[in-house]
Amino acid sequence: MDRNTNRGFTLMELMIVLAIIGILAAIAYPSYQSQTQKTRRSDGQTALLRAVQQMERYYTENNSYAGAVAGTTFQTASDEGFYTLSFQAGPTASTYTLQAVPGAAQAGDPCGTLTINQANQKLPANCW
Repeated sequence: MDRNTNRGFTLMELMIVLAIIGILAAIAYPSYQSQTQKTRRSDGQTALLRAVQQMERYYTENNSYAGAVAGTTFQTASDEGFYTLSFQAGPTASTYTLQAVPGAAQAGDPCGTLTINQANQKLPANCW
């Protein structure tokens, strides 16, 4: 009675394990991408809020936003480089709009361009 005592995994067992790993990866990767975009989005939000502070300091001293970009150290890129910042003067000297346009690494973000104005109105609202 010579019995085969080899131990190990069968090909079927290995295929089942690979299928389970594939399913878990298919579920986890989109979630990971979503969290990565949210993290990168905070880079743009932080840059905009810092620019708002600079604008308000300038307004406090000059009672106008006109010339604020030239009168401050306005950065044109976020700290991590995921967004490009832009300033748009409003129709009056007491209004402005700041935008953070996503770069290549953040191009797939469903929120797109982040915007804030002198009244602290933030768009898109669900992305702040």
